[in-house]
Amino acid sequence: MSKVSKETAKKEEFGPVTDCNAEVDGYRIGFATFHEDVDGTPLMKGLPDDMCQCPHWGYVLAGKVTFRFADRDETYEAGDAFYTPPGHIPVKHQPGSEVLMFSPADELAKTEAVMMQNFKSLQPA
Repeated sequence: MSKVSKETAKKEEFGPVTDCNAEVDGYRIGFATFHEDVDGTPLMKGLPDDMCQCPHWGYVLAGKVTFRFADRDETYEAGDAFYTPPGHIPVKHQPGSEVLMFSPADELAKTEAVMMQNFKSLQPA
């Protein structure tokens, strides 16, 4: 498959986030919709520097998102294309924000494994 849409991608629900994604030639193409403001800081614990080490290229379809880097925060709004190099944390998502991101699938899988472990540990028993 060389093309992906929200409708053809695999849909996954993660509480306040809906992720529709597919892998194409070693890259993950993902459409994320944020239903609530989400601070990813606790999900990054255990990664190098407690930050995402996977680069992402993206486009904000709706809303506004903020990523924290070691020396600054950057906010991207609807219509902005962006690149987040390794060493970032998604710290703020305006409810209703939609983001399209392209990420190396292998690197993203390593990050997601830690995030899922942290997500499960944060859920009430």
